[in-house]
Amino acid sequence: MGRALLGVMGVRQTSGSIRFDQDNSGRPLTWDSFGIWDDRIEEPILLPSSIKYGKPIPQISLSRVGSTSVVGLRKQNEDRLRIGRFHESLLYFAVFDGHGGSYVADYCQTYMEKFIRNALEEDDNLEKVLKKAFLDVDKALHTHLCLFNDASFLTAGTTATVAMLRDGHELVVGSVGDSRALLCRKGRAKKLTKDHTPDRKDERQRIQRSGGFVTWNSVGQANVNGRLAMTRSIGDFHLKSTGVIAEPETQRLNIHHASDSFLALTTDGINFLLSDQEICDIISQCHDPTEAADVIAQQALQYGSEDNATIVIVPLGAWGKHKSSTVIYSMSRNFASSGRWA
Repeated sequence: MGRALLGVMGVRQTSGSIRFDQDNSGRPLTWDSFGIWDDRIEEPILLPSSIKYGKPIPQISLSRVGSTSVVGLRKQNEDRLRIGRFHESLLYFAVFDGHGGSYVADYCQTYMEKFIRNALEEDDNLEKVLKKAFLDVDKALHTHLCLFNDASFLTAGTTATVAMLRDGHELVVGSVGDSRALLCRKGRAKKLTKDHTPDRKDERQRIQRSGGFVTWNSVGQANVNGRLAMTRSIGDFHLKSTGVIAEPETQRLNIHHASDSFLALTTDGINFLLSDQEICDIISQCHDPTEAADVIAQQALQYGSEDNATIVIVPLGAWGKHKSSTVIYSMSRNFASSGRWA
């Protein structure tokens, strides 16, 4: 059975090694056969997944993932990020943007994986897994904070944007709040999340049905009960009765390594100043994901970001293949064209 599968795939075994040559030419498969345009990122083929899906799939090394988190002009950094592996074929990436203190973001950074593991024992549907994990971590957090007998702890919260990549092929993203996930496909930004703000009619209607209300401040930002700029979060227990929920919206899609360059998770210290396409264009000019993460964060600061700025960049098969011919930005460009105003 194993030999039959290998034969269908065009995989040949010679001298104890395995190689792909789908055209039966006898030549080993090069990275460019499934996306890599240059030699800046070199990863081995993930053989079990490649056989399973009938096409070569690269093994994503966590050491290649780029990330950074900068404090900006704030007194402390309340953003958190996490990069991990549940097992060989299931990777985990997350960003959390805390408010009212960092301890809710700290809690999620530490325990979200635990609740995902628990959910995986009951279900292999990753969208259901993320929904359960978000709600479970929110419930456990409430129990934890109540032990301190300090009402101020119950007013803190965090966004959460979590991505899980299974077999290098299936990508599932779940989010609450206004941190974002995007995929760069053929050089174009593909939005994977929607901001949970009172500006959204469906979100605003849930708040109002629950007895809450929405106000707008002097710069036009909508807030739940005049206090919170998002309609979904982990924590913020003082607003749970007015429709602020911890249930994430999720999206599932298949990665196409021949056209998908990278996955990026960002907090609003970046989103507020850079549009999704600007993020995609800037990263595409960089040599590797680590450099790209630093460049994005510094670009946001140069554009005037006063918030913490955090980004995680996961390189995929087409890393380096799709570049913009020129990337020129004006320091005086209209803010209405980017970030949360897009």
